[in-house]
Amino acid sequence: MSDSEEHHFESKADAGASKTYPQQAGTIRKNGYIVIKNRPCKVVEVSTSKTGKHGHAKCHFVAIDVFNGKKLEDIVPSSHNCDVPHVNRTEYQLIDISEDGFVSLLTESGSTKDDLKLPTDDSLLGQIKAGFAEGKDLVVTVMSAMGEEQICALKDVGPK
Repeated sequence: MSDSEEHHFESKADAGASKTYPQQAGTIRKNGYIVIKNRPCKVVEVSTSKTGKHGHAKCHFVAIDVFNGKKLEDIVPSSHNCDVPHVNRTEYQLIDISEDGFVSLLTESGSTKDDLKLPTDDSLLGQIKAGFAEGKDLVVTVMSAMGEEQICALKDVGPK
C-alpha cells in the first residue's frame, strides 16, 4: 500500500460506539435497563426461578419501554448475557416551539438542537406549552438510548 492512496470515510459522529453492552442476566436488577424485542426498557420487576433437574435458573423480567411506556416481558437463563442499552440524560434550555411540533433547544456549547419533537405524554406536553406561553425559562431533560431521543422531564428555572 502506497502513501499516495487516500481513504475517504463517511463520518457518523459516534465513533462506532455500540448502542448496547452485554451484561449477565442474573446481575440485572430492578430499576436497571435491559433490551427486550430491540427496545430499551427500564426493569420494574425481576423474579428468579430455581433450576430444574438439569436446567438453568431463569430470570423473568418485566420492563417498561423508556420511550413509549409499553410493558414488555422476557425470560432469560440467569447465566446468559442480555443486552443493556447505554441510556444518557442531557439537559437543554428550551428556546422555541414551532407550529409543526418540533422544539428548538440550546446545548451546552451554545449551538441549537432542532431535531426533537414535543413529547407525546399529555401532562408533560401541557406543562411545556403552558410554561413556554408564560415566558418562563424552561430546562428540558432529554433521554437518549439506542439512537432514539425524547423529552422526558421539565424544570422551571424561573422567569426570563
